[in-house]
Amino acid sequence: MHLVSQRTVVLTQLTKGGCMSNIKAYFFDYFEQIAVLFILAAVIVLNYFIAEKLALLNLFYLPAILAGFILGKRKALLTSIFSVAAVTFYVFLNYDNFKQGQSVVSLYANIISWGSFLILCSIIVGYLHEEKEKKIVQLKSAYMGILEILSKYIESADKYTQGHSVRVSHYATEIAVAMKLMPQEIENIKVAALLHDIGKVDISTELIGKAASLSPDEKNIMASHPERGAQMLSSVGSVLSDAIPLVRAHHQYFDHDGQKGCPLGEVPLGARILAVADSYDAMTTDRPYRSGMPPWKALEELERCAGTQFDPVVVACFKAVLFQRSGTHQLLSGDEKELAFG
Repeated sequence: MHLVSQRTVVLTQLTKGGCMSNIKAYFFDYFEQIAVLFILAAVIVLNYFIAEKLALLNLFYLPAILAGFILGKRKALLTSIFSVAAVTFYVFLNYDNFKQGQSVVSLYANIISWGSFLILCSIIVGYLHEEKEKKIVQLKSAYMGILEILSKYIESADKYTQGHSVRVSHYATEIAVAMKLMPQEIENIKVAALLHDIGKVDISTELIGKAASLSPDEKNIMASHPERGAQMLSSVGSVLSDAIPLVRAHHQYFDHDGQKGCPLGEVPLGARILAVADSYDAMTTDRPYRSGMPPWKALEELERCAGTQFDPVVVACFKAVLFQRSGTHQLLSGDEKELAFG
């Protein structure tokens, strides 16, 4: 009952939001569409008030091309068709302002040729945009696939941590999505999760797989793997620059007064998310020196350390995600297969 009531409280907290925050989120989510609509409306209004209307027809290329460049072929086509419809309406409404000494045939020939080129231009730009987006998606898919292969190779030497980075990546991505982070932030967190233990390749496999308790010196060596990993990733240039701070800080405490508090300022949100996902998977899987905890006990441990080692907001969000995914019964039963993220 306690877990159920906590679940209700957490879900309520996560779904609450002020009107202004919702408006802000909507604005950022649909910024491109709003920008195109604003420009199109401005051109239509300007065309209505200016007497030399034929001279302003080329301004309609601006919203049409912009729509094709950032929104794709379909929305660019809709924008251009709407533009042609608006001009046609103006022709019937203010025929004399459009005529300007031209014959009827010449006027409609000019409007038809302008509308045709506008629609064709929007389709071409939209098509090129969609082709570019397809290539980007393919590159990202290949990029993530290579990172997963690399993470599995890193963990292949230790049977106890095989698949750990992939699972952490799933957990961290789910948390980031639930917290409504920007797509680029979510991708950075996913990349950092896949590579968060890459620094362990610089540590002997005997030490990583040691079943006995580690000595103080050995603990210091193991604790250095985030910094080692960040240094290794720095050597590949700017490709992984956004993931490096997350890898470096994913073992630092949320509480700055704690022993592992971040000395350079606030721990990045992505690193706080990784810390929760990494710790949960580490606690719920077997290791050479102990058996894995049941999920409910791992959650209790996360909550016990919330506010010191872990960000309490991230912990609450992760708990809500687990409940939404698995339900109270599966979470309490500790069925890891049912709780697996994919």
